[in-house]
Amino acid sequence: MPGYGDSPPMETVVMAQGRVAFLDRVLQELGMRRPVLVSPSMSGRFSLPFLLEQGDRLSGFVPIAPVGTKDYTVEQYRRVQTPTLILYGDRDTGLAPQALQNLQHLPEHHIVVLPGAGHACYLDKPEDFHRALLGFLRQLK
Repeated sequence: MPGYGDSPPMETVVMAQGRVAFLDRVLQELGMRRPVLVSPSMSGRFSLPFLLEQGDRLSGFVPIAPVGTKDYTVEQYRRVQTPTLILYGDRDTGLAPQALQNLQHLPEHHIVVLPGAGHACYLDKPEDFHRALLGFLRQLK
């Protein structure tokens, strides 16, 4: 993602609209139609505004304790009809509770908590993570 890790910052992704446009362009360039967007941690800055503005373009959404959930209202979350798997580790006591508090307003959500996993639950418990993710993917239309 622009501005994270070793990637250079981009002026165009400072605002949410620019992040939506960036993610839209990535999906277009990859030729992806109705993908499932998996969004851990910092990627929430990109995925959440995309979900709220263009969620109908997604087959599903899998937030993993994403940042930025408090930036949106209950009403904005309630308008989203994208099937969502809220996934987090029970040892993530920082970001996960806050994200859950906001994301639970998404009407089409399911919650999976991975016991013994921290913030990067997909690294701590990869088999459990993949089992939950594959189960969610199988039930999508």
